[in-house]
Amino acid sequence: MKSILIAWFIAGCSLAAAAWVFDGITVTGATRQDRVITLLVVAAIFGLVNSFVRPVVKLLSLPLYLLTLGLFFLVVNALMLMLTAWLVPGFHLTGGFWHTVLIALFVSVLSFLVNLLFGLSRQR
Repeated sequence: MKSILIAWFIAGCSLAAAAWVFDGITVTGATRQDRVITLLVVAAIFGLVNSFVRPVVKLLSLPLYLLTLGLFFLVVNALMLMLTAWLVPGFHLTGGFWHTVLIALFVSVLSFLVNLLFGLSRQR
């Protein structure tokens, strides 16, 4: 349970950093607290989407993974982020598909680096 909460927090921080760096992400809310709550909800939904939808999409697109030598994961990550933005009302992506691919790459790399930095990848 603790590792799930840590992963949720790291995803929320990575998405907040992406919203700060990229212009294509909009987090709406009346106050700062509302925006933080929206980011935590986005992180939770993003985690659920990655836990349940992503494995099915990866299985169905296995030939594309093999054909592109694994680079298709960038497209799948972008699709999962777009699905999350569609599910959460206060989170919007406005830069187009390839901009979303770049945002998904940023979030993935940042989450990986934070997990690596704090040694969280060894606990799983």
